[in-house]
Amino acid sequence: MDPAGGCPHAANARLLAEGAVASVVLPGDVAGMAVLGHDALKEFLAHPDVAKNAAHFAALQAGEIPEGWPLRTFATVPGMTTADGADHKRLRSLMSRAFTPRRIEDLRPRIEKLTADLLDNLARAAEDGDGVADLRTHFAMPLPMGVICELLGVDEEHHTRLHRLSNQIVATDISPERSLAANQEMLQALGQVVAARTQDPGEDLTSALIAAREENGDRLSPPELIGTLLLMIIAGHETTLNLITNAVRALCTHRDQLELITSGKATWADAVEETLRWDSPVSFFPFRYPTRDLTLDGTVIPQGTPVLAGYSAAGRDADAYGPDADQFKVDRDRTTRHLSLGHGAHYCLGAPLARMEATTALEQLFARFPDLDLATAEADLPRHSSFVGNSVHSLPVRLS
Repeated sequence: MDPAGGCPHAANARLLAEGAVASVVLPGDVAGMAVLGHDALKEFLAHPDVAKNAAHFAALQAGEIPEGWPLRTFATVPGMTTADGADHKRLRSLMSRAFTPRRIEDLRPRIEKLTADLLDNLARAAEDGDGVADLRTHFAMPLPMGVICELLGVDEEHHTRLHRLSNQIVATDISPERSLAANQEMLQALGQVVAARTQDPGEDLTSALIAAREENGDRLSPPELIGTLLLMIIAGHETTLNLITNAVRALCTHRDQLELITSGKATWADAVEETLRWDSPVSFFPFRYPTRDLTLDGTVIPQGTPVLAGYSAAGRDADAYGPDADQFKVDRDRTTRHLSLGHGAHYCLGAPLARMEATTALEQLFARFPDLDLATAEADLPRHSSFVGNSVHSLPVRLS
């Protein structure tokens, strides 16, 4: 895997031509595998003999994975994404109260108001930039970050710092020293959030999690509390940030598809679903581990191997989506559902919130700036330095 990331689709197509499962070399020459085909990935994500807990990561348990390994946090952070069975159900049940359909719908007015305010900021940034502004910085990032931090009770003064640290934690080209420093600073920052909410609890999710821990000490340990907040901060804004960015890129470079939406032949929700499939905000997500030697699509994945879920590859698998799988089509038949938000027990808990944020963002953005277009050729846009996140580092746009 290229630690510098870049656009994954050409490499994915080459790998898929050879099979649904591929052997890969992770940073630090760690042997791993990736599941790329749609059907194989769907089976793998829900397989009873596949675990998330790093106790099943053979190389880690053998002491072969050093501190500072850029992907170590994905394997070891305490929380839902590294828990199995009863532990996973316990942690997910605590979080699910914040993501009921009613609570998500109650957020709609706040999301619509925040979106409108950020569009004002985007317009001001364009005025200061000769008509050009970075949509990712001024719109796509602060929208989901503002929403998730409001849910968690995180003060606005922490937003920029938490985004910077999140970027470093998901980077795959970062040095061991910088990786350790970013993780330590993130733990310190989240510790400050916990301390603030412990002293002054509110109606936010962090306060509720602290109360659950204090009411029954075995419900949520201190490391699980910090790990859960880390998961929520990163997953709660990085993926939606990439989703909005990728959707705007796609619509600006496929004006015929944008016309289908504005003419009423497709919806903004269709654009969100097609972006999730065609240009998944997460390219390869770490990790899952077979608890026994597992044969998938004719390929053996040895027990204890760290496996990447290849969402960006599965989304363009022609065996699942037909010969036009690599085309962006908002009116595509959706009989085959994409896997970009997961599948099985670990399906993304925040999926309804991400969809609402992205749909609201696109609808208001193009209603206010119908002639919005890229200010830089798409091929020249700098890519994420990660094979986990899939997007561009900035998105300069001209509003009119």
